[in-house]
Amino acid sequence: MISFTLSELAERLDAQLIGDAACSIVSIASLANAGSGQISFLSNAKYRKFLAETSASAVLITHDDVPFVAPTVNALVVQNPYVAFARVAQLLDTTPAAANGIHATAVIDASVKLGENVSVGANAVVSAGVVLGNNVQIGAGCFIGENATVADDTRLWANVTLYHKVNIGKRCIIHSGAIIGADGFGFANERGNWLKIPQTGSVIIGDDSDIGANATIDRGAIEDTIIGNNVIIDNQCQIAHNVKIGDHTAIAGCTVVAGSTNIGRYCIIGGAAVINGHIDICDGANISGMAMVMKPITEKGIYTSGLPATTNQDWRKNTAKLRQIDQLYQRVKQLERQLATVLSAQDTEN
Repeated sequence: MISFTLSELAERLDAQLIGDAACSIVSIASLANAGSGQISFLSNAKYRKFLAETSASAVLITHDDVPFVAPTVNALVVQNPYVAFARVAQLLDTTPAAANGIHATAVIDASVKLGENVSVGANAVVSAGVVLGNNVQIGAGCFIGENATVADDTRLWANVTLYHKVNIGKRCIIHSGAIIGADGFGFANERGNWLKIPQTGSVIIGDDSDIGANATIDRGAIEDTIIGNNVIIDNQCQIAHNVKIGDHTAIAGCTVVAGSTNIGRYCIIGGAAVINGHIDICDGANISGMAMVMKPITEKGIYTSGLPATTNQDWRKNTAKLRQIDQLYQRVKQLERQLATVLSAQDTEN
């Protein structure tokens, strides 16, 4: 079992320790459910009351939270408890490896270059010309296409598909069912018939990125689709061909990004957003869930278009009114013209 004393955690987190330095921590838990040997955190002041009630052995808090902690609970005082919680969670992580060693049923071409300590799971296929870096884990049932590259310490969970020539950076995690490098949606229409355009680009994913389950990232039509460093893409997202996503951007589940769109660095895109193709989104844009982005975003800020849910009765009333908006607009324009005529006549008389 993995365990750390509070003094060890304090050193790793650069935290101020209040309480028993020898207290052993073996796992994390919520404030409400934590018990002996567990550590929790507080990142929202409105939940401070739980600090006096928790049975956790220790809590991660800010200086402002110290007066609210029960005397029986140890504390690690940090600047950002949520970030500290993430770091402790990494230290105590017991997630199993995606694969251990080379399974007897794995199919690995003789030309594959394997780094040190590579693991390939059952029934995985690694094609000709592939390069796997040190400590790479390839889960059961994965397919790695010809001449693909997976850099050091990257983990592919079961049934991930990497098409040919895809390039994955270091320390990435790609979750089950993700498909990287499938053809982009490229077709030309000749008198009603669709002619397929071969997609000869590839996909390049930078270091420390996380790709969610069943996400799809299409290869470029001519040039590459590029995902930057430390980009996190949630489950079931669709990233079309030739999209470029800047470093440290986060995209929540079920978002669709159409082809040739450039998304900047440090953007946050909410779930089920739809982003039009061939547009640029600047660094630091924050797009709300279910937003539909049809035009470029050139200034950092929050952008929203989805309508919040309401009762069916209110929705019906508002929809009925919305259908009359053009008539209302025309009436307002007519009234404005009439008013302008009246004011003009008054000015002439004066």
